[in-house]
Amino acid sequence: MAELPKTLEEAIAQSREATKAAIANGYTRLKVELVFPELKIMPVAWQFIPAFEDIGSGLKVFFPDAGAAALARRDWPEVPFKIQDIGTSKSSLEDKIQPEDKIILLVEPSSVEVLQVEKLCEYAGDRPVVMLNPRLEDPSIVGIGYAARQLRDRFLVSLESCYYLRSLEGAALLRCYPQSWQVWLETSDDYKLIAEVSERPVGEELDQIIAQATGTSTSTSDTPAPKKSGLFTNLQRFIRALSR
Repeated sequence: MAELPKTLEEAIAQSREATKAAIANGYTRLKVELVFPELKIMPVAWQFIPAFEDIGSGLKVFFPDAGAAALARRDWPEVPFKIQDIGTSKSSLEDKIQPEDKIILLVEPSSVEVLQVEKLCEYAGDRPVVMLNPRLEDPSIVGIGYAARQLRDRFLVSLESCYYLRSLEGAALLRCYPQSWQVWLETSDDYKLIAEVSERPVGEELDQIIAQATGTSTSTSDTPAPKKSGLFTNLQRFIRALSR
């Protein structure tokens, strides 16, 4: 059983192992999500990349735009893999996928690039595409009508969440492949596992899981924050320190 990580480094290490396990089992469209508002993605991506160290130059890392890609080239030491931006046209994107590319890592693609991301996955074929902290479903950009539903049905639903970590008020949600989705409840000085489900629990389902464990009917949205310093308080401090 996956344990709840105590630091961001532990979470990233977990996510690397979960990603490798999912790829080994044949998954090729993967999401890795560490859902923390203060998280800066560049240092997280740098710590995540060793998951593919055996691939070497077969790894290609994509950023949403040329500015982010240039920043990575500047800040990261000499690396064996190539760094690219997704670009804005179908033809430029097709040219950026080469036969020698074995695994593709997309760092924080957003809903602005969702159609380009879909095309990139098409060009990648059966090669694994891993998305680190994707933000592909902003309704204000993707939309809520028929076209948006088509996009979700043909592409977004095909993405497998191999790692997901999110802190709630007094609780936490974790998925670490191949484990199920886990709901953890904060106690006075630790977290305890209160539920495991096959699909990601959201909304009322998540509220009910926590309510049953606590003997209350309070939803996750207005549950009081824990008074004592728990593991996620320490994790948030670690994130703030890393993000400075």
